[in-house]
Amino acid sequence: MAFSKYTRRNKIRRRIRKSLTGTAERPRLSVYRSNKEIYAQIIDDTTGKTLGAASSRDKDFSAEGNKADVAKLVGKAIAEKAKEAGIEAVAFDRGGYLYHGRVKQLAEGAREGGLKF
Repeated sequence: MAFSKYTRRNKIRRRIRKSLTGTAERPRLSVYRSNKEIYAQIIDDTTGKTLGAASSRDKDFSAEGNKADVAKLVGKAIAEKAKEAGIEAVAFDRGGYLYHGRVKQLAEGAREGGLKF
């Protein structure tokens, strides 16, 4: 019997996280995607602190268009917050999602904003 979507994604997520950790010099850019919204966090795993976060639900965030366009804007917003915190390079954690669609758009938006990964 096949795994459910949730179980499959968590297996992939655990496999990714085994080799991917965020440090102070190169924190982890973590992505969570729900059906309606998309969230991104910059995390330093050595201290367990979130250094910055952006999502499509932020109050100062008003985006028109489809979900892929919104994801690209969230990527640009997280890149701006990273620049303010003095972060230039991150390790991209796609969270078990395929690098396609909204996750890819968020990554491209972050790259356009100046993040390197």
